[in-house]
Amino acid sequence: MRILFVGCVESSYILLQSLLEHKKEIVGVITKKEAGLNADYKDLSVLCLNYGIDYKYISNINDEEVIRYVREKNADIIYCFGWSQIIKKELLEITPMGVIGFHPAALPNNRGRHPIIWALALGLNETASTFFKMDEGADTGDIVSQVKIPICESDYAADLYENIMCAAKKQVLEFTEELENGSCRTISQKKQEGNTWRKRGRRDGIIDWRMGSSAIYNLIRALSHPYIGAEFEYKEKYYKVWKSEIVKSDGKYQNIEPGRIIKKVSDHEFYVKSYDDIIHILECDTIDALEGECL
Repeated sequence: MRILFVGCVESSYILLQSLLEHKKEIVGVITKKEAGLNADYKDLSVLCLNYGIDYKYISNINDEEVIRYVREKNADIIYCFGWSQIIKKELLEITPMGVIGFHPAALPNNRGRHPIIWALALGLNETASTFFKMDEGADTGDIVSQVKIPICESDYAADLYENIMCAAKKQVLEFTEELENGSCRTISQKKQEGNTWRKRGRRDGIIDWRMGSSAIYNLIRALSHPYIGAEFEYKEKYYKVWKSEIVKSDGKYQNIEPGRIIKKVSDHEFYVKSYDDIIHILECDTIDALEGECL
């Protein structure tokens, strides 16, 4: 089965590498030369050069030059794993077996943008790794493979990312074999069911110390590496936070207002009062704030 591969992020690299290591026939790769808006951008050309695979840098997946490139490759199927643009009908219909996409969420629930970030920020205890036949909608096509992924309270973005990719690597090899031998079975999505997560903006990543401790902790772990980091404002400057924990106060600081620094360990580590409990900031940008000050 001749596969044309499309992707430009860390998950794209991991899945392409797995296919190449298992000697699947990759006839071409479409990727990006620079990160753009992708915090977890990964240049796939390194893999292509190592394995002698032809590749093409593009900016718009629906450009005419891309259509021509895909036609020239005479692929049986397109694997599009880690690409934020909607693929239009012309490209969807070029290959006889269509296009398969990847979405790290439990479709039909949680379609849309930033699925790993939203799952952690909302405090979900489960997500999924899902591959599906792409159509003109956003994450609405028939499901090819889905594996549920538990989320532990201690999981940060990198932990969940790794757990999802461990499952995804196995899935992609399994359904590729099924597609090759004609045994692949899909499950239709009911498009009226489920929900769609919106695009996040900078405002969604700003810590307000008036939030509850769980909400602050979840936001920090959701936006930690490989993402851009949650941030808070202090004296008209923003500071990134990468790691924290909740310290139960048992009402000890009930009369202390949110944002007050209860204890300072260093310029990177300190304890802050939230609405209900204490947030122990374990890792953040260097900040010159004093114990007792309000952030």
